[in-house]
Amino acid sequence: MQAFVLTPPSAPVVPLIIDSPHSGQHYPVDFSSCQPLSVLREGEDAFVERLYEGAHSFGATLLAAQFPRVYIDPNRGLDDIDPAMLDADWPGAVSASRKTELGIGLIWRTMGQGREIYDRRLTVAEVQARIRDCYRPYHLALRRLLDDALARHGRRWHLNVHSMPDDSYAQLGLPDRQLADFVLGNLDGASSDAATLLVLAEPLRAAGYSVAFNEPFKGVTLIQRSGNPAAHCHSVQIEIKRSLYMDVASHQPNEGFARAQTAIQTMLAALARHISA
Repeated sequence: MQAFVLTPPSAPVVPLIIDSPHSGQHYPVDFSSCQPLSVLREGEDAFVERLYEGAHSFGATLLAAQFPRVYIDPNRGLDDIDPAMLDADWPGAVSASRKTELGIGLIWRTMGQGREIYDRRLTVAEVQARIRDCYRPYHLALRRLLDDALARHGRRWHLNVHSMPDDSYAQLGLPDRQLADFVLGNLDGASSDAATLLVLAEPLRAAGYSVAFNEPFKGVTLIQRSGNPAAHCHSVQIEIKRSLYMDVASHQPNEGFARAQTAIQTMLAALARHISA
């Protein structure tokens, strides 16, 4: 299985890299989960790469993972692992985060509602194989794209794109809060400048969508590693509410898909103009 698909720009190149780390739908034969595919697919940011597929026409590059995040999550650190899932001691560093405590670390342990993904312990060798065949190639490809853009242009932008469940606040134990249609996260200003957030937000709001900044999602590993506005490296995590573009029950795009895709394309065009100004 190829770890990722890369769509290069077809217009004059701008230093804009978009990565969709959680939209992969190719489930490896060695997964051996005790859950059916219908349950495992709940973990996907399904069709997000299709929402951004026109990015190449604005001079951007799109990188999309092919493997599913429930197999291994590229938006986690390699030490964000639960040793209790393994049949032997992990040979590397272990620093389990809150994500691992929730069962959604580097290797997911559970789906929503505490449904266990495995009825066995994983071998150290199979986890190492997932890192070798999926995680590392994805990170290497993204790093090369980001470094090349910076070397060529002296600055660069990175969008890390996702979808979020409509009940995200409830999952966080805050059921009374209202989830925005889009959430733009830049680690409270640590991974991008404020101007980039505003450029992204304006077209979405003009299209009738609500937009929040860093609430409830600020960003995780991929923008932590790539964002450094002092060095002209701007990285933003973008979340879209799933019901806006897909039917979660049938796992298919819904009647709102085209509208959401158009708004995102308008957003990308605005960012490309901002970059080129």
